[in-house]
Amino acid sequence: MSLFAIFSTAFLVAFSGAIVPGPLLTITIDRTLKQGIRAGPLVVMGHGILEFIAVIAMAYGLGSFLQQGSFARIVGIVGGLVLLWFGYNMLKSGKQVTLETDETAAVSEPAPMSGSVLAGVAGTLSNPYWFLWWAAIGTAFITKSLKFGLLGVMLFFLGHILADFLWLFSVSAAITAGKKVFNDRVYRFIMMLCGLFLILLAFYFIWSGISGNLGLEGM
Repeated sequence: MSLFAIFSTAFLVAFSGAIVPGPLLTITIDRTLKQGIRAGPLVVMGHGILEFIAVIAMAYGLGSFLQQGSFARIVGIVGGLVLLWFGYNMLKSGKQVTLETDETAAVSEPAPMSGSVLAGVAGTLSNPYWFLWWAAIGTAFITKSLKFGLLGVMLFFLGHILADFLWLFSVSAAITAGKKVFNDRVYRFIMMLCGLFLILLAFYFIWSGISGNLGLEGM
């Protein structure tokens, strides 16, 4: 994997996870109705704090462990299987998923910026899939990124958090502008496309694990 591949795949995988309905999406919708378009970036800020801690802890707290060949193989296979499961569920739910918003609601009450940041933290910690993602998929990406040291890890983080920012900011903007800009048909198309991408990437990770090309010694 090149540095560009690390950044781009981190972005695409994170985007695929971000668009799935969950605590962060619900919180973003709720906070947007109170704060307007700025809510999305603020929620991502809270989410990003935990993401940054996870990246640093995994890269440098567990760095030597992640670089072991046998562990890297297991990570590749397990991470690929989890990606396959995520991708399948996205394709399955993509046909009827909906971005539910209350278009009649208005920004009726001021809300402190810290409230949205803390809501982003709480929403992240309340999502069990976040822990599963980092235990399997995130570990596999960190293992790949460590080949390039700090630069690789930072590019992975930037690609990852950029996807969260663009998605949740888009949600806030769409709610502010109205559903004519971003309707359920567009949302479902994006879901299906991301589901296909995750399945393809899943097979790549599984093959990398089987062939021993996930860890540093195989790159």
